[in-house]
Amino acid sequence: MGRKRKGRAVSGWLVVDKPAGMTSTAVVNKVRWALGAAKAGHAGTLDPEATGVLAVALGEATKTVPYITDALKAYEFSVRLGQATNTDDAEGEMIAESDTRPSDDRIKDALNNFIGDIRQVPPKFSAVKIDGQRAYKLARDGEDVEIAARPLFVDSLIMLDRPDEDHVRLEMVCGKGGYVRSIARDLGEALGCFGHVEWLRRSWSGPFEASDGIRIEDIDRMAKSPELDDHLLALEVGLDDLPEVTTTIDGATKLRNGNPGIAFPKDEVEYGDECWASLDGQAVAIGRFKGGELHPSKVFVG
Repeated sequence: MGRKRKGRAVSGWLVVDKPAGMTSTAVVNKVRWALGAAKAGHAGTLDPEATGVLAVALGEATKTVPYITDALKAYEFSVRLGQATNTDDAEGEMIAESDTRPSDDRIKDALNNFIGDIRQVPPKFSAVKIDGQRAYKLARDGEDVEIAARPLFVDSLIMLDRPDEDHVRLEMVCGKGGYVRSIARDLGEALGCFGHVEWLRRSWSGPFEASDGIRIEDIDRMAKSPELDDHLLALEVGLDDLPEVTTTIDGATKLRNGNPGIAFPKDEVEYGDECWASLDGQAVAIGRFKGGELHPSKVFVG
C-alpha cells in the first residue's frame, strides 16, 4: 500500500507572479506549504531569473496540467545585442562580442524566420536530458554538450521597442517547449551581431494572466489562512481549451468508476474528440466522446 500524502486535499489553481531569483520548484514548495496542500505541481518551468505567470496546480487540478503545458504562452523579453554568453542570458559569461548593430527594419525582417513551425536547439545550460543527465550539469562540468534540435510552434514574434542600439524588446507567443534564450541566441547569429536574453517575463499562459498573479510576499502574508484559499481558481479553468460535455448523476458515478458514462455535448463535438464531462459545473472526468458516451482516461474525485 502506498504511503498517504500529508496535507489537506485542496484542489484548484493558484496563479503566481514569480519573482526573479527563485526557481519554479521553490515556488511550488512555497505554495504547498502556505496552503497545507497534499499535492502540488506547476504547468511550465520558468528560469530562475525569469518573472511572470507560474500556474501552480493543487490536488485534483494536477491532472489538468498537460492541457496548460500544451496551451499557447506569451513572453516579453529584452535581447542584448552585440554579446553572446555561454548560458544565452545575462547570468552567463560572455563568450563573443560584436560591434555590429542591425537596423530596426533588419531585425523585423529576421523575426519572420522564427515564426511558424521551426526547429530549435535548447541552451546548453538547460534541464534537457542527455543520456539521462541534465544538460546544465554536464555544461557546468565543462563537457562539450550537443543537444539535438526540437520542434517548436511560434504563433507570433514581434518587436515592441528599440530603447537603444544595444537592446530590442520582443514579444513571442509560442507552444510548449520553447526556449526564449535560444530565440535570442539564434536571432543574434542571424543578424551577425550575437545576442542574449537580458530579462524575460511570461505575461500569460493559456487562461492565466500575470496581472492576476499573486506575489510571493502576499503568499507569505496569507499563509495558512482562509484568505489565501480565496485566491484559488477552480480546477475546471485548466480545461478551458477542451470541449465540455455534461452528464447525469448515474453517468458521473460510472465515469468516476472508470466506465463509460452518458454525455451531452454543450457545443459541436465529433466522434473520438477529447472532452471533459461536468455535473452541475464540476469536472467529473476527461476522455473520448464516442456514441453518446464519454470513455474516461482521467477521473476527478468529487
